[in-house]
Amino acid sequence: MARPRFNSNHQTEAPVRMSRIRGEQIRQSHWLWPFLGPYRGDIVKGALLLVLGTGLSLSIPWLMGQMIDKAMGGVGSGKALGQTALVLGGVLAIQAVISFVRIRLVIIMAEKVLADVRDHTFRHLLQMPMVFYMRHRVGELQSRLSADLSQIQDTVSSTLMEWLRQVLVLIGGLLMLLWISWKLTMFLLAILPILIVIAVVFGRKIRRLAGMAQDELAKAQVVVEETLQNISMVKVYTSESLQGDYYRTGLYATVAQVIKAAKYRGAFAAFIVFGLFGSVVLVLWYGASLVQTGGMSVGELSGFVLYSTFVGGAMGSFAELYGQVQKALGATERVHDLLQEPSEARWWEGNAPFQWPQGGASLQWQGLSFAYPTRPEVNVLSNITLKLEAGERLAVIGPSGAGKSTFVNLLLGFFIPDQGSIQIQGVDLRSLGLTDYRRGIAVVPQDLILFGGSIAENISYGTPNSTLSQIREAASQAHALDFIEGFPAGFDTVVGERGIQLSGGQRQRVAIARAVLRNPSLLLLDEATSALDTDSEKAVQLGLDRLMEGRTTVVVAHRLSTVRDADKILFLDKGVVQEFGTPSELMTIDQGRYRIWLEDQRRGQRNEA
Repeated sequence: MARPRFNSNHQTEAPVRMSRIRGEQIRQSHWLWPFLGPYRGDIVKGALLLVLGTGLSLSIPWLMGQMIDKAMGGVGSGKALGQTALVLGGVLAIQAVISFVRIRLVIIMAEKVLADVRDHTFRHLLQMPMVFYMRHRVGELQSRLSADLSQIQDTVSSTLMEWLRQVLVLIGGLLMLLWISWKLTMFLLAILPILIVIAVVFGRKIRRLAGMAQDELAKAQVVVEETLQNISMVKVYTSESLQGDYYRTGLYATVAQVIKAAKYRGAFAAFIVFGLFGSVVLVLWYGASLVQTGGMSVGELSGFVLYSTFVGGAMGSFAELYGQVQKALGATERVHDLLQEPSEARWWEGNAPFQWPQGGASLQWQGLSFAYPTRPEVNVLSNITLKLEAGERLAVIGPSGAGKSTFVNLLLGFFIPDQGSIQIQGVDLRSLGLTDYRRGIAVVPQDLILFGGSIAENISYGTPNSTLSQIREAASQAHALDFIEGFPAGFDTVVGERGIQLSGGQRQRVAIARAVLRNPSLLLLDEATSALDTDSEKAVQLGLDRLMEGRTTVVVAHRLSTVRDADKILFLDKGVVQEFGTPSELMTIDQGRYRIWLEDQRRGQRNEA
């Protein structure tokens, strides 16, 4: 067995167990009805065409039997034979047209329904609070949008219609069999169910073993993916042979399951040869004896055999169709659970309109405490109480793990404080509408996030109606214009996934330009110049200084250059305020945390020089 993996986003699909479909699953599928509503007309047309096409297909064996009887009728039967052949050809042509129209109609309808459901589900995901994304992995959510919704699409486009068709074929075929010969029908029904039960048991076992083989192969593929993603680490630690052994172990586990399944496949093939074809021989033998005694004609026997294959095929298909419906209901249930998750609007609850004042806004933290919902026993911030006047700059410093990023995340409205409050212009943040509130904020995070489009699209993200001249000016203030215009495509240069085509410093300057263009009232900087060299940092800092003028600014700082012009300093350690005040006030504290930190920073700069 391959070793277990703890950081993979892959979700291997378990083999479907042929358990009973629960009523709760059916009830939870009702959320799909509103999406099907606009296409009620297409659904009715598709169902009518299906009934008509199935009825025509059920007439084919009877017409073929009539042809055989007319062919054996002797002199004068040639004209009747030709007429029957023309009727049969006409039926086949009409059925072909009906099948084309129905399949095209249903597939187009299903694609439109799926597009509507995908759009609704994705928009719902976009409205989820950050707590939701802490509980769910990205791979799981992608699976809901891709695999589960595709399963629902298959059900809407084919499985349900196929189920209806097979029910009609089964009922119609049995009625035709009884009409042709009730004796032979009773004989067939005594044999057919036994064969179908055996075939279903074999099929379930083979599917289960095939699913187990796929599970083992998926585990082996995880080894491949993680090895190639971390190939430099594999080579540094000379673990090529070790990773190869992990992969080989997974492959041989897959082979073992395939060999086991091969035995059942071989036995099933033997059963098909002997059991099913043997049953056909028995039916023909009994039917031939009825022909000999005058109980039925040769044409009727031929038609009976064809109808028998229709009925047998319909009965045999129900197990597979049941499994497909069961998988679709499971997918529907999972998507339903996802859509039942409360959106950020319901989770936040505040909806009071908010207009940011010119020149920034005052901020006040009153007895604020917070622990992440995933770790409620660990307080990340404890009893934070401080005030920042409109237009002031607050530098938040402290060791790693002090709670600085959480401090910023609460300002962004990503989480709700467990105790206390954050007030904007004297109004509790939780009472405001988040969209209005966030429109006045720009953030430059330490972990840079760029989208895969062009540089211009990334800079104008959040302000999509900006002109190229405005984008150029923002890039200029962020000291990004020189390297952008150095690219052959300029602002149209595609940055690649997560900005991989740009260096770390270039990505950071694009992110700063985005914040400049946003023209925010509240600016949040999480060590915005950390990836820049000294010369670029100085130039960008000038742009940031201009950007911070007249705006309330909160800066998470790790370096001296970021703190130098702060109006207030907040020193955090383990979520607790150690010191808060102006730089000059904190410098008067003997052995103060800020004073020691500042001296360490200056000493480090002298050593670097």
